[in-house]
Amino acid sequence: MSAATTDVILKINNISKMFGPVAALRNMHLEVRSGRVHTLLGENGAGKSTLMKILAGVYSATSGDIEFCGEPYLPQNPQEAQARGLTIVFQELSLCNNMTVAENILATREPSVCGFIDDGALEKRAAEIVRDLGLPVDVTDKVGHLSMAQRQLVEIAKGLSIDARLVILDEPTSSLTDAETDILFAIIERLKARGVAVIYISHRMEEIMRLSDDITVIRDGEYIATRRREDVTIDELIAMMVGRRMDEIYPPPLAPPPAADAPPVLTVEHLSRPGEFEDVSFSVGKGEILGFFGLIGSGRSEVMNALFGMKAASGTVRIDGRPVTLTSPVEAIAHEIGFVTENRKEEGLVLAHSVEWNISMAALDRFAARLGFLNRRDERRAASGEVGRLSIKTASVETPVGALSGGNQQKAVLAKWLLTRPRILILDEPTRGVDVGAKFEIYKIIRQLAAEGTAILLISSELPEVLGLSDRLAVMHEGRLSATLAKADFTPATVMVHATGITS
Repeated sequence: MSAATTDVILKINNISKMFGPVAALRNMHLEVRSGRVHTLLGENGAGKSTLMKILAGVYSATSGDIEFCGEPYLPQNPQEAQARGLTIVFQELSLCNNMTVAENILATREPSVCGFIDDGALEKRAAEIVRDLGLPVDVTDKVGHLSMAQRQLVEIAKGLSIDARLVILDEPTSSLTDAETDILFAIIERLKARGVAVIYISHRMEEIMRLSDDITVIRDGEYIATRRREDVTIDELIAMMVGRRMDEIYPPPLAPPPAADAPPVLTVEHLSRPGEFEDVSFSVGKGEILGFFGLIGSGRSEVMNALFGMKAASGTVRIDGRPVTLTSPVEAIAHEIGFVTENRKEEGLVLAHSVEWNISMAALDRFAARLGFLNRRDERRAASGEVGRLSIKTASVETPVGALSGGNQQKAVLAKWLLTRPRILILDEPTRGVDVGAKFEIYKIIRQLAAEGTAILLISSELPEVLGLSDRLAVMHEGRLSATLAKADFTPATVMVHATGITS
């Protein structure tokens, strides 16, 4: 198929999806053409994931019809969708941590001899896929030993290992830094050159404008508009998506940062863990936002795990000038430290439990009544308050948190720690998988927490985010702190010089 081919490969007509009385989609329309990137844009809960699950055969549409490659298309399961030439990389990882990269990439499609899996052929084929995609992972490594960014790359490799006419990428760069994002974009350009159509879902406006050929906006389960990229601006897209204009992406500080000579709330000296990070020292003051930035393997998340007692490390940690021991999350919480982890599925939430339980579980001592019983009325009132404060979209606080969209799950993790009223709050990728409207809400909450005196450690792979929110910025490279920059020294070029280790 020629790269110039622009035939309609997917046509969606009047698709609706009901979950009981709730309409997740209403009369949805979409046309996707071969050899083009078609971005689907909308807030969390707008219906993007529901539509993709219909295309992938996970859900059946309530009404409407779909044509794929000129023929009726209503897959009954993901295997049928793949057999028809459609593959999807979901935002939520579907990897097995106790299996190798190779085993995950070729799961259910392993080469075999006489009914037994051929491990050599398996690793060889997976290595070819990884090498062709240019991904920095070893196919013999266990997925559980990889960083979140590396796992995201494996998920992408798994999806792209299938020969497809249409590839759907759902928030593929949510855990990737700029360097890894560039690798993905190069892969997408190769897919376009082969005539493959790509549906791309992202909340990162800059990459949408860089990558897209066509952009469709949906809101509250309904089609709003489709525009060619060159015919629309970011402001216009945001206005269509959220129903309002957003002139400021990063809200201004509500209070000045602490004075340079103010005593720090948290001081970390010579923190080290062999093989992950070494000799990391920094401090953060009351009401200060200290950003952390680094590429994959820089050790930034590992440092935060150690501070929260999830990993053993040597060095000294002081709170208000007094040495403290942080050998478990229980000790960290006792010292009024909160941690919004980047891995919400495995470390931040219990997906089968309710929104209410997930929000309140780190602050149960606040709701203790006589004889140790919980005051359920106070617990529900507090959880409901956080749901309203963060605009978490859920049918009720009794809904299992696993039923929420990825962005609303992320806000539930944030709500959990806000309820503990921490003095020190670690935010590791706090807006991962969150749409631009919800990001603005979270940014305002971060600003409010800082104004109230919370010391915040903000880790993000989005450079504009750490530049836009931080009072100071710590840059890590290969397990070491390569620089700590003042606000006046913030430039993308300066940060990247320190993040890549190129100092001359």
